[in-house]
Amino acid sequence: MEQKLLLEIEESRRKMNNLARMKPLKSSEIIEISTYLDQLLNQYERHKYRKTAAVE
Repeated sequence: MEQKLLLEIEESRRKMNNLARMKPLKSSEIIEISTYLDQLLNQYERHKYRKTAAVE
């Protein structure tokens, strides 16, 4: 799960960076992928926290 999530995060970052080269930062496409990326990052942080808490 963790590796799949990291790959999805990296792919979303690439997409957002590519879009940012072509569109204004306030465009709906960039806002949409930025929001999605935020959700993925939050999900990853929750996963890491649970993993760490389980070890302690």
